[in-house]
Order: sequence, then C-alpha cells, then structure tokens
Amino acid sequence: MKRYNVLILLLSILIVLFPFGTDLKSNPIEKGILKIHFIDVGQGDSTLITIDDKSLLIDSGGHAASEKVLSYLKKEGIKKITHVVATHPHEDHIGSMELIIDNFKIENFWAPKVTSNASYYNRMIKSLKRKNLKINVAKEGKIINLHPKVKCEILSPIKDNYDNLNNYSAVIKLSYNKFNFLFMGDAEGPVEGELTERNDLRCDILKLGHHGSNTSSSEKFLDSTLPQLAIASCGKNNNFGHPNKKVINRLENKNIKLYRTDIHGDIVFGCDGKSLMKIN
Repeated sequence: MKRYNVLILLLSILIVLFPFGTDLKSNPIEKGILKIHFIDVGQGDSTLITIDDKSLLIDSGGHAASEKVLSYLKKEGIKKITHVVATHPHEDHIGSMELIIDNFKIENFWAPKVTSNASYYNRMIKSLKRKNLKINVAKEGKIINLHPKVKCEILSPIKDNYDNLNNYSAVIKLSYNKFNFLFMGDAEGPVEGELTERNDLRCDILKLGHHGSNTSSSEKFLDSTLPQLAIASCGKNNNFGHPNKKVINRLENKNIKLYRTDIHGDIVFGCDGKSLMKIN
C-alpha cells in the first residue's frame, strides 16, 4: 500500500512538472529571437518585428492588403502591438492603418509631423481618437523602446520641411548585438545624403527606400550602408517598374543579395544576436 502511495505521489509530481500535451515547439514566443517579417502586401510596405512578447509594426500596407495584414498578424499570435510606426501618409503605407488600430491593442503610435487631406489619413486619425491614442512625433534622435537588448532609433526626418512627402519618412535603425537593420520607408536621395553625413549606416539588412525605386539607393548610400541583404517591398508586375533595373544592377555589382516580395512573397529573417538566418 505504501509503495502504491509513493507511485501516486511521483506521478502527481511528474504531471505538474510535465503536463500532458505540452509541446515546446508550438510555443509562438521563442525567447531572445528577433524576427523580422517583410509582409507581402503587394505594392506597398508593411514590416513586423518581434522579440519575446514585444512587437513593432512599421506601416500597414494599402487598403487592398488589409485582410492579408490582419490575418498575418493574427497568425503570428499578435494581440497587442508595442509600437506602430506610420512612416509617412501615403496610401500604400498607411491605407490599412485604421484597421490595425481598430483590431489590436496598441501601446505606442509614431508618425512624422506631416499631415494629409486624403481620406485614408483622416480615417487613421479618427481611429486613433477613438482609441485615445496620441501620436509620438517620429523625428531624428527619438528612441523606440522595444526591448532591453534591442536598440531602435529614428534617424529621420531630420528637417521640419521637405519638398517631397516621401522624404518625411520615418527612417529606423534597429540593432541587436552586432547585427544592424535599416528601414528606409520611402526616403529618397536628399535624405540619403543627410543620413550619410550624420550617421553610421552600416547594416546587415537594408529595406530599400521607395520600393527599390531609382529615386533611392544611390551608389554613395549603398557604399555607406554595405548590407549583406536588401529587401524590395513591391507588387507583382507593378506599374512603377519597382525595383528599378539600375538599382538591381548596383546591388549586383556590390554583391548585395536582393529579396523581393513580388517574387519571394513573405520574407522572414531571424536573429538570436549571434547569427542571422532566413526563416522563409
């Protein structure tokens, strides 16, 4: 009888320590793994960055991509977004932003100090007001507190006024140990010049400015960033010719590997602080 009681006790302890049905691989949160998701939103931009239980969403894609972005975030187990950045008020970057705001709990919202009369921008502002969310001004020197091990800094806009709305784009540099990632929004040549003069832009992954347009990614800028990999977020057979052939040639000449959402679909990289790996 005593032996039976001991067996029951041992079994109870094992059940507490190792509950039936537990599968560690199914845990959506992998401790210390930084994941960067370049979501295929067609001709637009949306990037999800996660580490532990923290998340950063840079742009939402256009309205046509709203179902894709919402389902992608839910598939990744996102219920709360720590930081959302609307890089600049163009439809292909913030056209789905109202739905992101309406469907997720957002802790911090960032955008440059520039407005638009467009209906998609006004809908975004109305959604922010409904959720009592204030806009943190995205500008040079601001720090996005994403995670204790990750440095996330806004490098631009630098000036208060630009001739082109693209150049108001919030440019973000993210660093995890020795690995650096640069997200350019739609920033063009003039901003690239400003950034090159003021910052160390070396990075492992460069999200090309303006979808790989020839208005961005100049020779000088690529020489200052020296990425291993470049990402062009663009739509299949888009009318703009993105990514531009001249940009593709520049990347090839510098042995920078190019990934494109129009060809590769969703592109995901993982980084544990010691190595960088392509997940899909």
